[in-house]
Amino acid sequence: MNENERHVIIIGGGVAGMSAAHELVERGFKVTVFERQEKLCGGKARSIPINGTATSPSKELPGEHGFRFFPGFYKHIIDTMKRIPFKGDLDEKCVADNLVDCPNMMMARANTIPIVLPSHLPRSIKGIRDLLEKIKIFDTGLSEEEKKLIALKLWQLLTSCKDRRFNEYERTGWWEFTEAAVHSEAYRTVFVDGLTRTLVAAKAETCNTKTNGDILVQLMFNMVDPTRHTDRILSGPTNEKWLTPWLDYLRSKNVCFNFASEAIDFEVKERKIASVKIKKDDLISSHEADYFICAVPVERAAPILNQRHLLELDPNLKFTDTLKKSVAWMNGIQFYLREDVKIVDGHIILSDSPWSLTAISQAQFWNVSLSDYGDGKVKGIISVDVSNWEKNGLLVNKPANKCNKCEVILEVWYQLKISFNTPVAILEDENLFMAFIDDSIIFSEDLFDEEKRKSNCDINTFVPYGANTVIENEEPLLVNEINTWSIRNDSRTSISNLFLASDYVRSFTDLATMEGANEAARRATNNIIDVSGSKAKYCKIWDIHEPKWLLFSKYLDKRRYKKGLSWKSHELWWVKLINYIIYLFKK
Repeated sequence: MNENERHVIIIGGGVAGMSAAHELVERGFKVTVFERQEKLCGGKARSIPINGTATSPSKELPGEHGFRFFPGFYKHIIDTMKRIPFKGDLDEKCVADNLVDCPNMMMARANTIPIVLPSHLPRSIKGIRDLLEKIKIFDTGLSEEEKKLIALKLWQLLTSCKDRRFNEYERTGWWEFTEAAVHSEAYRTVFVDGLTRTLVAAKAETCNTKTNGDILVQLMFNMVDPTRHTDRILSGPTNEKWLTPWLDYLRSKNVCFNFASEAIDFEVKERKIASVKIKKDDLISSHEADYFICAVPVERAAPILNQRHLLELDPNLKFTDTLKKSVAWMNGIQFYLREDVKIVDGHIILSDSPWSLTAISQAQFWNVSLSDYGDGKVKGIISVDVSNWEKNGLLVNKPANKCNKCEVILEVWYQLKISFNTPVAILEDENLFMAFIDDSIIFSEDLFDEEKRKSNCDINTFVPYGANTVIENEEPLLVNEINTWSIRNDSRTSISNLFLASDYVRSFTDLATMEGANEAARRATNNIIDVSGSKAKYCKIWDIHEPKWLLFSKYLDKRRYKKGLSWKSHELWWVKLINYIIYLFKK
């Protein structure tokens, strides 16, 4: 059979679905994608044009589900981006060329002078001295004992063997591992809960140490490796710089995209998937193919896969119904400014913000003119991710998921101001043009007055309406809770022509991210190549980085693990030497 005659239907046009389509079509398969969004691809990665903000010939202001973050340990998604053509102003290039470095990062706390740190470790003696001076004046509120404990815990993560991480840390909560219960509020705020929320949107009490530790360690490796980009973002709105060119490329390869099309069921014949039922405009139609990929998030996959005729063929599909409860909210809010405020040239962690905020001032990184959007009056955009929707705010005194739209905006703006406006005020109410909340957050009714919003409403027009609250989040984020690896599915199911490609699939990345989604899609593609008998080349898949200089320490830990012993620190001579050098610099 010729590959061109092999037809694959992909359910879901997010990063996973588009990645699978990309890999399959480049290997000669016929590909059809069904996506429930009306016109936007990319899933959680997409930009969200704000309806009603365009004035001819300008474009609508760009909103985001959340700001994009491309750390140096991402390999799968970057490899794909290098294969997406992008037509620049002067020449042809690829989408990956639209990634720009964020050289610094900021740690901010309420009513305290923020500290700005490089996103990578210093590469000169002067840089080391400058960094140590900055750290010295940064009052974390941590005791000397707690600082030493953080260092010890990081060293434990760095030197634990793989068997211990998978079999011990997977069932150990981050709260337990960090000994949070017996230490100060500052320790929990800076290291335990704040770091967890901002990295993976998870609760420290329930998320597992294996995932948290692996991601934290990868970020640390990025910082010390001079050959890697520690932190990058796109040089403009996500749709323009990545997703729309990607969609155009896939269509040029004859991938058929069907929007406003939602899968509701698979039909089985002779123990295989015969077709998928698609609902569009209240009409239901059946579509046949040789192979099927389910590339939707776990909370949307579960209702489709947990049906008797499918569970009879693969009982493990039932675990998606369990996993769909392991989700949290991590959604974006954009604040549009009359005058740009750069704050810092990188990402910002508001370490003690009740709603676990992370932010970035975007316009400084964009090579597009904001005057081409809306009515041309917006000059700056602060993009914020809210990762804790369950804790009381400071201004409204209730959690974000119990607020109305205006209250959420007011509270997030307030938390930003008290974190940034020391020693001088840099965020002022008069500078706020308007705000936008990710439209996957559904409120009981639209609380913005449309005419006011169009007429440049500012913070003073946002009047709270206590009775109207958040009722749903249509796009929550999977979090890696304790003991969930064992119930996560592989990309290949027991149904011979059904495959899974989403960020809940077991992968090296092991995190609900663009990188995890892309890796899962590659795994699904490889399995289709395998079962189809195709001669196409398998997709490349990378494991997480394990530097050679730690192998001996990991070996020592593996010996202890096999004897049933707990982790123990082995401080090697070269570690003592580094500590002594740092001591000399401090003097």
